[in-house]
This record gives sequence, C-alpha cells and structure tokens, in this order.
Amino acid sequence: MYTYPIILTIAGSDSGGGAGIQADIKTMSALGAFATSAITAVTVQNTLGVSGIHDVPCEIVEAQIEAVLSDFQVKAIKIGMINQADLVEVIANAIKKYRIENVVLDPVMVATSGDKLMQNSTIEKMKTELFPLSKIITPNLYEAGVLLNKKIASIEEMELAAEKLGNFGCKSVLIKGGHLSDNEMTDVLWVGGEKETNTYTFSVPKIYTKNLHGTGCSLSSAIATFLALEKSIPDAVHWAKAYITTAIESGKDITIGKGNGAVNHFFSPQKLKIIKINS
Repeated sequence: MYTYPIILTIAGSDSGGGAGIQADIKTMSALGAFATSAITAVTVQNTLGVSGIHDVPCEIVEAQIEAVLSDFQVKAIKIGMINQADLVEVIANAIKKYRIENVVLDPVMVATSGDKLMQNSTIEKMKTELFPLSKIITPNLYEAGVLLNKKIASIEEMELAAEKLGNFGCKSVLIKGGHLSDNEMTDVLWVGGEKETNTYTFSVPKIYTKNLHGTGCSLSSAIATFLALEKSIPDAVHWAKAYITTAIESGKDITIGKGNGAVNHFFSPQKLKIIKINS
C-alpha cells in the first residue's frame, strides 16, 4: 500500500492566507506531505494585522482531531495557535491516546503585526502539559523571553535559554533569532539526551524584506514534515531552515497586500539554499 507522509496541523485560520493553517498546508504540500487540519480559531486578518478572533468551541476542535487521527496514519503533528487554555488538555489527551511521537509545538503568542494571539493562562498550561509531549518547540526571541520571563538579546543568551526551556520536558528546543540586530539570521537548536554536542546554530545572511508574514508557521510545518520523513531533529531543522530561507528569498520582492506580505511557499526546488551549520 502506498501513501503520503500525513501530518496534522492544529492551528488558527488566517483569512489573509499568509500564516496559520493556510501557511501550514502550503508548506506541507510543497514538501510532498499530505496535510490534514484541526482549526482552533478563525481570525479576521490580512497583511495589515488581526482585527478579530473567533475561537472554535473546544468540542469541535476535539472532534476534528479525533476525526483525523482515527482515520489517517498521522506521522507528525504541528501545533500552532491555541487561544483557549481548555484546548491544551484536549490536544494533550489526543497525543497520548494515539501515541504521536513527532510533535512540533510552535508557541504562537503574537502575530507579525504585533497582535496578541495567546492568553496568559494558556501559556502556563501549555508549558506543563504540552512541552513534555513535544519532540521540539520553536519559539522566537520574544516568545522564549515570555516563557522564561527574561529578555534574550544575543546568541549566547539564546543558547542558555534553549537549554533552560528544555527543562520543561521537551526533547529539543529551537529558538529563532530572526529579530536579532545583526546581519545574519541565526537560530539556535538544543537537543536533549545527546552525549556529546547538543547545541547547533543555523545561520544565513539576513534578507531585508517586509514579506515575513507566516515565517514561523512555515518553519515549524517544514520541521514537522521532515520529521515525518524520518529525519533526525538536527537534519529536520537544517532542511526546514533551508526551505524557509529560500521561500523568503523567492518572495522578498513580491507585493501581496498593503502590509507584511507572505513568503513564496512554492518556489522552484532548484533554488533551495544551502545554509551554514555550527555545532
């Protein structure tokens, strides 16, 4: 029997098409996976910002997840926007029930526009219930700072923060450093349980563009796809970073809307960037 690597994305919908469920499905499809979804919220959103959020009732989100997991052989789950604290337990129970090992948690707290997307009570519950079930979490600098209640402003601080976040029980932590004020975009990966090197840095020259909407969603979805393709955590992050870097580069000069545009998810494979890894 032949099938695709099947992935479930649990996230909010972006009516502007650049982030959330829409970005997840585009990324997974571009990388050859079959994307299924459970929508946690409907946002009123475009390239200029978020003007409204309608939470999907928990029982409907739970039913969506159950419908997918009871039918498909899901290889990975990507978790994005969770606006309701009660949803954390729903998602955690499903992961445990179906014994999903490849869980990628992107703790989406704030949109590119600056709009808040997660309640404080949800953040605390997520740390205790979902972090221990996650193979990797992918906060950006701001999100990592909120999780640890401290500001993170350098690569050295990112390395320390990644290890501290690992103490919450997740198997690995990727802190995205795209907001550092230097000429490179550097992400730091900490992998728990390794006997030797367990910290890696992934660096590429900074791409100057306003078309960065949905980059975090797309990166975490790419990681989930490569984990579903049975890549190791460092390899999955490496190829996901290469994918999102090329997607940004390919879409940097395209005009989509009046604000922060999206990346080009469906660039030609021949354009895939090779990136530098330090371990």
